[in-house]
Amino acid sequence: MSEEVPRPAERAKRLPRAVRERQILDAAVSVFSRYGYHSASMDEISEVAGVSKPMIYTYLGSKEDLFGACIRREATRLLEAVQDGIKPDLPPDMQLWHGLRAFYRFVADYRESWTVLHRQAMTVGGAFAAEITDMRTRAIELVAALVVSAGTRKGLGEQAEFSGAGLSAALVGAAESLADWALDHPDVSDGVLASWLMNLVWLGFNDLVEGDVWKPSESDD
Repeated sequence: MSEEVPRPAERAKRLPRAVRERQILDAAVSVFSRYGYHSASMDEISEVAGVSKPMIYTYLGSKEDLFGACIRREATRLLEAVQDGIKPDLPPDMQLWHGLRAFYRFVADYRESWTVLHRQAMTVGGAFAAEITDMRTRAIELVAALVVSAGTRKGLGEQAEFSGAGLSAALVGAAESLADWALDHPDVSDGVLASWLMNLVWLGFNDLVEGDVWKPSESDD
């Protein structure tokens, strides 16, 4: 007698937990990016993931828990992509350019991830917005470290550190806005996007670390 072939549902249960969670999270990111947190249904996520709703609840909890897990995973993936793109043996400006390229490459390759992180999470607010704020803070710290590094090389570390955090926050905000624009202009490459932003902001950073700072005229005080 031939051996009985397990049914699909039985075979699915044998997947390692990490694989099953990744499968569910992939489906959830897709559904949340399409419908938003409030309109997305666990039924839809269950169907896309190919698992039952009870299995989703068992592995990742409620819809709120699932959305939070999506944000944390995608934020970690984004920051890791940017950090991996930075080449520490290069000057600070080239490190930043490579980091920006990696950022825009991630947004292009993982549009659904960026939609959940930048559009859906901030719209829902609450603890979800706090997760994004934490991600943005880490990104600002990463950029500020490059600015301070450049300033230190010029002997202006304290001055660069004083202004670096605020200017880095402005750069991160500009990078996010340009990323949203880029979603509707997929023909613009990550290298071009990074170069545009570098031309917009790094020239100002460079003036800072060179000690050439703009000030309003006395008549405008």
